[in-house]
Amino acid sequence: MTLKIYTKTGDTGDTGLFGGGRVRKDHPRVEAYGDVDELNAALGLARSIEMMPRIDEVLVPIQRDLFAIGALLATPDTGKMREQLAKARIDDARIGELERAIDEGERELEPLKAFILPGGTPKSAALHVARTVCRRAERRVVHLAGDIDVPQTAVVYLNRLSDLLFVLARVANRRAGAGEVTW
Repeated sequence: MTLKIYTKTGDTGDTGLFGGGRVRKDHPRVEAYGDVDELNAALGLARSIEMMPRIDEVLVPIQRDLFAIGALLATPDTGKMREQLAKARIDDARIGELERAIDEGERELEPLKAFILPGGTPKSAALHVARTVCRRAERRVVHLAGDIDVPQTAVVYLNRLSDLLFVLARVANRRAGAGEVTW
């Protein structure tokens, strides 16, 4: 049996949640996991531009993490949500890996002395766009956490990820020999 991409079940403006239940498509839960999905797509775009092995190697597991975070945000059952989080390894150790990647990237860079304008190479610009999408996703998850129980680790992960994406954007420019334009 082949599954069709269209189900027609959302034609009235609601959508099914992972593990059961339906909500409006503009529900804060859908907004949150939708922004995480958009972030994942933005990272896929960044990976497709000017392949840079070390940067792209960091991004692939992050994309997997984001699938897991999206799944936990789409899960109304708290027990299943915790299962998704554990399965994905979104924990303090994983956040530590993001921090180490930030530190490693910063070792390649001159210390920041002014704000920089997003841009430079296409790779860097795409990473800056992903960073801003990440910040929006973080805001949506924080908003959702005001209404339902969302593991704090998801918020911390997204916060750290946006910092990492900023550093990776700067590293991409540096490796390509592009300068930074300050504000």
